[in-house]
Amino acid sequence: MGVKGFAWIGGFALFLGVAFFVKYSFDNNLVPPALRVAVGFLTGLGLLVGGVVMSRKNFPTLSQTLCATGVVILYAVTFACRSIYHFEFFGPVPTFLLMVLITITAFFLAVRLHALVVAILGMLGGFLTPILLSTGQDNPLGLFGYIAILDAGLIVVALNRRWYFLTALSAFGTAIMQIGWVNKFFVSEKYFEGNKILIALGVLLGFNALWLAANWWAKTRKPADMKSWLSGSALGLVAVTLALTAWFLTFGPLAQQPWLMFGFVFLIDLVVAALVLAEETNVTAQSAAGFAVFGLLGYWTQKWLTNELLNAALAFYFLFAVMHSALPALLQRRRGVITQTWANHIFPILALALMLLPVFNLEEVSFIVWPFILLVDVLAIALAVLTATLLPVLAVLLLTLTATGALIFKIPSDLTGLPVSFFLFGAFGVFFVAASVWLAKKFKPDALKIGNEFSHPTPTPGDLAAMLPACSVVLPFLLLIMAALRLPLVNPSPVFGLALLLVVLLLGVTKLFSFDWMPAIGLACVTALECAWHFNRFDPANPNQPLYLVLAWYLIFFAVFALFPFLFLKQFSGKVVPWAAAAMAGPPQFFLIHRFVSAVYPNQMMGLLPAAFAIPGLLSLVVVLKKIPAENKSRLTQLAWFGGVALFFITLIFPIQFDRQWITIGWALEGVALLWLFHRVPHPGLRLTGVCLLLAAFARLALNPAVLAYHPRAAAPIFNWYLYAYGSVAICLFIATKLLAPPRHLILQSNVPPILAGLGTVLVFLLLNIEIADYFSAPGATLTFQFSGNFARDMTYSIAWALFALALLVYGILKKIPAARHPAMGLLCVTLLKLFFHDLARLGQLYRIGAFIGVAVIAMLASFAYQKFFTASNKEFKNEAPQ
Repeated sequence: MGVKGFAWIGGFALFLGVAFFVKYSFDNNLVPPALRVAVGFLTGLGLLVGGVVMSRKNFPTLSQTLCATGVVILYAVTFACRSIYHFEFFGPVPTFLLMVLITITAFFLAVRLHALVVAILGMLGGFLTPILLSTGQDNPLGLFGYIAILDAGLIVVALNRRWYFLTALSAFGTAIMQIGWVNKFFVSEKYFEGNKILIALGVLLGFNALWLAANWWAKTRKPADMKSWLSGSALGLVAVTLALTAWFLTFGPLAQQPWLMFGFVFLIDLVVAALVLAEETNVTAQSAAGFAVFGLLGYWTQKWLTNELLNAALAFYFLFAVMHSALPALLQRRRGVITQTWANHIFPILALALMLLPVFNLEEVSFIVWPFILLVDVLAIALAVLTATLLPVLAVLLLTLTATGALIFKIPSDLTGLPVSFFLFGAFGVFFVAASVWLAKKFKPDALKIGNEFSHPTPTPGDLAAMLPACSVVLPFLLLIMAALRLPLVNPSPVFGLALLLVVLLLGVTKLFSFDWMPAIGLACVTALECAWHFNRFDPANPNQPLYLVLAWYLIFFAVFALFPFLFLKQFSGKVVPWAAAAMAGPPQFFLIHRFVSAVYPNQMMGLLPAAFAIPGLLSLVVVLKKIPAENKSRLTQLAWFGGVALFFITLIFPIQFDRQWITIGWALEGVALLWLFHRVPHPGLRLTGVCLLLAAFARLALNPAVLAYHPRAAAPIFNWYLYAYGSVAICLFIATKLLAPPRHLILQSNVPPILAGLGTVLVFLLLNIEIADYFSAPGATLTFQFSGNFARDMTYSIAWALFALALLVYGILKKIPAARHPAMGLLCVTLLKLFFHDLARLGQLYRIGAFIGVAVIAMLASFAYQKFFTASNKEFKNEAPQ
């Protein structure tokens, strides 16, 4: 370090000495200008010669110092001849050639003498030459031709002497020159007009090609650090090129030439791919370049795309997908180039996202968009096969459906273009189902024989392959529902017809893969679609609406789901969900058909409609009993579903034929019927559903004040609708306690019969009070509860409460039920308090005496009954306990 330090200090001091001597001679005009530059050239040449001589005498450090100082002096003197003295001989061309000669000499000496400092000085002088000698006139070919020669020389020097960082410095200098030239001349010389842009693009592409060639040349030379410096330098120039291209696209005339601009972009993209082939460690650069190209395409599409430019846009979208997904996958498969798998899959998704932009942004979308979308879909599926990764196929499916959905939402109010839109929708649905089935056969062929079972917490490619057909069928329903909500479809056939196609595909997938849950999802999707149309577009007053066709569609959907498991009875005999979907196909269709018939054909025999829907359930029940063997574990559940639905429609006859309270009575009757069926088909779901229906019936009568206003007070008291409504539900609750006697009494670890009995008792007590209030209400009035102002009514309440409490107490004593005795005693106490503090306060002395005597009799009877029966039973129990 000491030798080099002193040598460099000496060289620098010599340079300063020469510089100050020249300055002194300038200031005092001691030497004429011609002599000055002659002395300068001779000094520079002399230093170069001296450096060469010292190198031969084995003084390398001194030799390099002298040569470096000579190079700097020669650059400085040449610059002075041109820019300061303006000698006639030193025109632009001679001066330029002289500086090129100095640069070449510096590189030659650097290689021969192994002098890094000479090479660096030569590089600096080389890049400064065009700046120092600039005339202010635009000459891109001359400028960048010189820079290319300079870069080539630096690359050769760097590779020969292993000064690899020089390549990065050279690339940096080249980028600075490119940016500076664009900043100074691009706008002023109007390179964005006509074909002048070819010059700028040619310059940028030329330098990228030069550095690519250097990388391939360096591939034959093994040092890894050399290749990293070179590839990094090349990728830096690619980044500068793409950044300048993004700026070029802000000019309208250039943005209207997509074939030229994006053709250039993809040539640069190919340069990156070639760099990856030359050096596999650059694999991330290809993904980065892909995202950059995606950004350029997205910006241009969003700002400049028109119908006239759509063809070019679609071609480049597809080319983008191919270059950044298919090409890397093929290179990995054929050449063993390790690529980023996630990046290969994301680019078809990005390409489809680009294709969505014209679908959303352009008012009219050309039909040519859809073949390109199909091509990208095929590309994604092919990648799934090559890489055994299927999640991107699902993403592509979502984007494709989004594109078709956007087309549907572009349909005008007069519905022009409707057939094409729905044709495309159905075609893509069929395509994805077919492709998904093919993928399933490839990745999990046994799924077609034994069905699909998810045996891993994380789905395997085989699991995903078997899921794809299902997703391909279910997801389009979302768009159909949106279409039904948006489009003024008087005739639902386009939407319902496409839905029927999807249902057939869905059931076909169920048949192939034994996805037993798919029919239930399909039924939910169809029901949602039907409701979306029915509640928004059904209008029986519209003469253009085909009412019979609407009814036919509802019946068709009902028949498809109801018959499906019976058509493949052998395959689904051990399943549950397909049979449940067949049973549950009735209620939603019944709901829609009931609304349809009520609006179109109102009549007094609507109870026949649920009776008609009960027939398929009963027939299905018979078929299951006959065709499915008793040892089948699923048979019990299948019978429960069909039996429950059949009972639902049978009990629905009453509330449909009548109204209001009959709905509650229907719930109670159905609850009891399900508990009765539970004795024949011991499926716990029947028991739970039956109890829930009974609880709902109780809540509707006990907790719903609107019930009291269903009808005005009738002329006949006592024997009114309250009696049969509350009485029927109470009787159903008491019957349920018998049907749920042990060992059937536990539901969700709770003893249910006492609860139901208690609710039935509450309803009887409510009925007692309602009948009293009804008796004392005027005919035609609404029922209200009042406990003052009418002595007869108040005493009736008190006497009825006391008798009810006494009866409940006796029942509790006889049956040894504490849950009955305790409320009876409480009610009796409340009755006595009401009697003493409310009712008797307004009586005369004689009547008050009679009332007290009556109360005393009731109380003593209660005490006698309590002592006689309850105490005796307790003693008997204690006497028997020791035994």
